[in-house]
Amino acid sequence: MTVHVDVAPTILEWAVERAGWDEETAERRFPQLTEWRAGTRRPTVKQLEHFAKATHAPFGQLFLSAPPEEPLPVPDMRTLRGTGITRPSADLLDTIYQCQTRQGWFRDHALENGMEPVAYVGTATTGDDPAAIAQRMREVLGVDPRTEPPAPSWRAAFRLLSDRIEASGTLVMVNGVVGSNTHRALRPEEFRGFTLADDLAPVVFVNGADSKSAQIFTLLHEFAHVWLGGSALSDVLPGEDGGHPEERWCNAVAAEALMPLESVRSEFRGDLSDEGLDALARRFTVSTLVVLRRLADAELVPWDGYRELYAQQEERVLALFTEAKENRSGGGNFYNVQSQRLSRQFTRAVVASAREGGTSYRDAYKLLGTKKHSTFEELAERVGNG
Repeated sequence: MTVHVDVAPTILEWAVERAGWDEETAERRFPQLTEWRAGTRRPTVKQLEHFAKATHAPFGQLFLSAPPEEPLPVPDMRTLRGTGITRPSADLLDTIYQCQTRQGWFRDHALENGMEPVAYVGTATTGDDPAAIAQRMREVLGVDPRTEPPAPSWRAAFRLLSDRIEASGTLVMVNGVVGSNTHRALRPEEFRGFTLADDLAPVVFVNGADSKSAQIFTLLHEFAHVWLGGSALSDVLPGEDGGHPEERWCNAVAAEALMPLESVRSEFRGDLSDEGLDALARRFTVSTLVVLRRLADAELVPWDGYRELYAQQEERVLALFTEAKENRSGGGNFYNVQSQRLSRQFTRAVVASAREGGTSYRDAYKLLGTKKHSTFEELAERVGNG
């Protein structure tokens, strides 16, 4: 006998919104959803289980009379361009929870091994001059964009900066999907990064679904949050004037760290064409949006013309990124991608702990997102060789 169950329409709407589906997607995935919402038809248990799996909603919560509260576990500092803060998606929540689990393990590992607190965590305030903190940050990372680009390409620059940040004590996790599930892509329009503050195991997460130039700015923005010593969820808009004061401060630090004003003034040749902006973007391995913002900060572009130029570049950057994404082939080497998703420092620590007997291999596999020992060993080999 087929069993049908009652589900509150608000619960169905909650699950759909939490999954990040629009109405077209919801109707395509579950044509009977309209009838379920209207109460003219009830789902079977099997249908509801399928719905729960597809929306990544806990099955038991679908029987509640009202949507559950799911507060974000970190302070939300996003502006979302004035559209208001929406309910966090299951993808965002699950990503934060995964990172918190790994951070908790690494903190315990650090305590057990007598590791010292990371020196710069919480040493800055928003009252500090962003340029002074940016200089301290560059000294910690051993880079100086005033003399030369940090690397010959955006990809190489991101790898260099993330490796240097990890070497300084902060775990860097970069992922464009939830865990290893390529069917659950993270949306840059929902968030670009977040910081999980801790004196022993600070974590910076960068949304890997974003463009590489945007990831570089997000990386430094979130690193600035570590210096403030507070957790945050960000959408990181370099041209944003409003929003949370802490976000504006972190933007200012990131911009100065990557593109010091004195260098902006010396490198700018008065060319505001796409080609001229691209040249400056390559010189500092940033996006043309950051370039425009720094030109405005240096008073090399009048504010009345800056907004129009910024809007034009924003549209162009999005078009170029969309084109590049469509032409992209493959997802890269699994082991290289996975070590980046997890943080190389974290991966090395888990591997060492498992081999020394401090962590069971079963727990190590779970922490590293692997199922087979051969995968574990290959991942260990890759991160061991850097």
